[in-house]
Amino acid sequence: MIPLAVRVAGAITALQGTLAIVMAIALTVRELGGHREAAISGYGTAAWFAIMGSAVLAAGWALVTGRRWGRGVAVFANLLLLGVAWYVFSSGQLQYAVVVALISVAVLALLFSPSAVHWLSQDSRASADSSEPDTR
Repeated sequence: MIPLAVRVAGAITALQGTLAIVMAIALTVRELGGHREAAISGYGTAAWFAIMGSAVLAAGWALVTGRRWGRGVAVFANLLLLGVAWYVFSSGQLQYAVVVALISVAVLALLFSPSAVHWLSQDSRASADSSEPDTR
């Protein structure tokens, strides 16, 4: 049985991935509208957001549906978002930094909660007594 903490963390992670994909769409529309930056490529940044957002969305969906592989991607993404929160804070946007940091810490707390760690350590397909190869 998938713990509620894992499902909630998965839902939040899926939302984070969805927001990254929305950002990719917004950057593409902005670039198509004629906006140009000298230092960055709008299309390249949009592609990065689309690729990363798709991976994070898939990880969130994996957690919601009980697939353990999504946890690593979700943890990594939320650790990166803590760095983003620090950058936003240092840019003078305290309110946004706090929101990003609190959500990231909440997801990490859910993914490292006792019920999530116990669920992660359980494997119904393989056991130490089995002579079958480990198929995880």
